[in-house]
Amino acid sequence: QGMVAILSPSCIIKTRERSLLSCRLCLSYPLRMTAIYQWMTQIQKNNSELVTQHFLGKTSENRTMYYLQISQPSNKTKKIIWMDCGIHAREWISPAFCQWFVKEILQNYKTDPKISRFLQNLDLYVLPVLNIDGYIYSWEEDRLWRKSRSPYENGTCYGTDLNRNFNSSWGSVGVSFNCSSDVFCGSGPESEPETRAVAQFIKSKKSDILCYLTIHSYGQLILTPYGSTTKPPSNNEELMQVAKEAAAALTGKYGTSYRVGSTALILYSNSGSSRDWAHTIGIPLSYTFELRDTGTHGFILPANQIQPTCEETMLAVTTIIDYVDKKYFPNGHVQRNLMSSMSIKAHPIK
Repeated sequence: QGMVAILSPSCIIKTRERSLLSCRLCLSYPLRMTAIYQWMTQIQKNNSELVTQHFLGKTSENRTMYYLQISQPSNKTKKIIWMDCGIHAREWISPAFCQWFVKEILQNYKTDPKISRFLQNLDLYVLPVLNIDGYIYSWEEDRLWRKSRSPYENGTCYGTDLNRNFNSSWGSVGVSFNCSSDVFCGSGPESEPETRAVAQFIKSKKSDILCYLTIHSYGQLILTPYGSTTKPPSNNEELMQVAKEAAAALTGKYGTSYRVGSTALILYSNSGSSRDWAHTIGIPLSYTFELRDTGTHGFILPANQIQPTCEETMLAVTTIIDYVDKKYFPNGHVQRNLMSSMSIKAHPIK
């Protein structure tokens, strides 16, 4: 079985029923960007009571960036979980997971007690493709393209690594100032329109965002801050414990092994990442997921691994979201713990 019909606009559009469950399995491969745009429009139309599509910004090539907000109507103030996919163009499994995540939430929120519980307190903000220009280029011209498509040096070279362009120790380590490099960090922090769009939005909501998740491939890792230093963040123990629980949940599905740790310690040093930046502005739980595999296929993951990858990753992500819900909204849970006395702070760490 491949990706379910929720990922294929042609299948959804043919389905007149509002229920997502009426869609058949009909896709086993990632979608082109035009299809993802169609999917976003259709998913909102079919689930207007829960899903809204919002303008986020424009790309270097003037394409529109949209995010989806999944929000159960409520009179109470809710907090936010942010998740973005596709910051690196060639990592096609990443946007596929964002779509799978949305599909799973919408199919199961009425019957899955965990999902229905955390939707009472948390809104989910999902950006299915952050690097739209690069993603399209990876489909049309160069399958292994990584960066954005912004022109530099009078159009003699193109693209910035958007995950080196955030304002967190920008340009200090693990980057290049040569625009032909795959890790070119741009002309300055937030020099790229895609980075600015995300950063400005996140900053405008930062007192309400409790968790920042960014989905990449490959390597089978859950990465914690920081990439630019081996000095651990103030809440490192919590970050590591939650990540280990998420990895254990993931492994429980198909036995896929994930490593957990800070980027600088278990991967490589880098600066200007969105994960590090989110943590430094006060978002307490900030993680990078590196999905399957460990290098056998690398970025070109076989179609028959898409669904199992999404299924196991869903378990990890919902483990993290469930932790956030229990920590900040303990009164909604039968089992109380010591965290129930903690108040919500706008800026838990610095």
